[in-house]
Amino acid sequence: MSITVRVPAKVNVQLAVGAARPDGFHDLANVFLAVSLYDEVTATPADELRITCSGPDAGQVPLDTTNLAARAALALAARHGISPDVHLHIAKDIPVAGGMAGGSADGAGALLACDALWGTRASRDELLAICAELGSDVPFSLVGGAALGTGRGERLTPLEVGGTFHWVFAVADGGLSTPAVYGEFDRLVAGADVPAPAASAALLDALRTGDTALLAGALVNDLQPAALSLRPSLADTLAAGTAAGALAGLVSGSGPTTAFLVKDEDAARTVADALLASGTCRTARVATSPAPGATQIRT
Repeated sequence: MSITVRVPAKVNVQLAVGAARPDGFHDLANVFLAVSLYDEVTATPADELRITCSGPDAGQVPLDTTNLAARAALALAARHGISPDVHLHIAKDIPVAGGMAGGSADGAGALLACDALWGTRASRDELLAICAELGSDVPFSLVGGAALGTGRGERLTPLEVGGTFHWVFAVADGGLSTPAVYGEFDRLVAGADVPAPAASAALLDALRTGDTALLAGALVNDLQPAALSLRPSLADTLAAGTAAGALAGLVSGSGPTTAFLVKDEDAARTVADALLASGTCRTARVATSPAPGATQIRT
């Protein structure tokens, strides 16, 4: 018996970042949208915990217990007093180290797959608690759709979305370390009065009404200056996407993937082609949002 769970990538349409806390984390107002780029995690009984991976950039995915999928299996097994004997195979399609929560998605997918495989019958609250222990983005990978994340991003409030939004994601060569980007954020704001993060009323209204133009004007990522400082070439990618007709562009999360909001499916193809032709990115992916969270698709 095998269980396969499909789990989405995310884009942060607002990432408001507060000053560093004593524990090193930052308070956030993080508006997540799940997008239609997916990894699939398959759990199969095995003699011991084992991780394999296939797909684009699979060679960059750790296959030991630093992988969030492995950590999810270990955490669930520990809570229920069972041995974490499972083979987890990740079919990778979400960009690796790209600011789209691919690792977090794999953690959420593995958690749901192992729960079904082992019959642990964990409640939704228990699954979300384990997700929060694994990382700030993991709870949203489980629930999908749209949500406001507060605290360090793990406390979620579902948001209403009134339509479908079209995106193009420009995938850069190599990754950016999330801790390094936050470290650069701290350096750039040193000595400044950093306001407490709060969700934008205009942005939430744009999501609720499905107004693409209004959403384009409200996109914001407080980590973008730090990402651009560490990877200045991303400015060329942002310029290429907007020149091609994107309504707005921003660095996705901690980067280095850049996200472009476009009018419709035709505009998405046009912008994707232009980004590829510009030579400013490795590949360009078209997607829509919102998308469902972790979902069992095969047994």
